[in-house]
Amino acid sequence: MDHLEYPTAAQWEDRRNWFEAAEETARGDGSYLVSEQACALTADVQACFCAGAWGAVTILALTVIDAALRETEVPGFTGNTKKLLEMAGMRSDYQQLRRRRNALIHLDPDAPTLTVDDQWCSRDELERDARHAVELMFEAFYASPMV
Repeated sequence: MDHLEYPTAAQWEDRRNWFEAAEETARGDGSYLVSEQACALTADVQACFCAGAWGAVTILALTVIDAALRETEVPGFTGNTKKLLEMAGMRSDYQQLRRRRNALIHLDPDAPTLTVDDQWCSRDELERDARHAVELMFEAFYASPMV
């Protein structure tokens, strides 16, 4: 199972380069008010991404989105993430990511969202989902340029 082995240096660098390019694309040339906690958590998302911990990336990406929105877009908001995304006017992709995250962390014993078989046989799909989560994370992170 590749995610239990060290990625090769080339895999790590390819993933790091993709992650940093996704961030740069989302950031563009603007100046932003960013969330301190979201910035700090992004480092953990990148480490998980480079390691190929795709489920963790998906879970953490929504955590960064939540932190960023609460600190910069909807300060003082105290409701749940579903309501936060609605209040911030985020498109349906964000609610879909929230539902995916919830399915990963809230077990349904009759229909688990992630299985050991998935870790063996669905690596490409899990990676695709993680990449989309990272793109959404950076899009939310850089939602409101100051200039």
